[in-house]
Amino acid sequence: MEREHIKGATEKAKGSVKDTVGKLTGNERLRAEGKSDKAKGADHKVAGDIKDAARQRSKSRKELLGT
Repeated sequence: MEREHIKGATEKAKGSVKDTVGKLTGNERLRAEGKSDKAKGADHKVAGDIKDAARQRSKSRKELLGT
């Protein structure tokens, strides 16, 4: 698992907590922060997926070339 995936999961969890607390308390600023954190988490996940795909492609290419 790529470090980006861990960062993404952490940001999404933090965002969910902030969004829920903001919703319960009526704090719109906290809800907005939560939504922003969730979006950052999704971005980190995508970055991790791209890195994983590139790493896998490089590995496959090396296996095909026999190096």
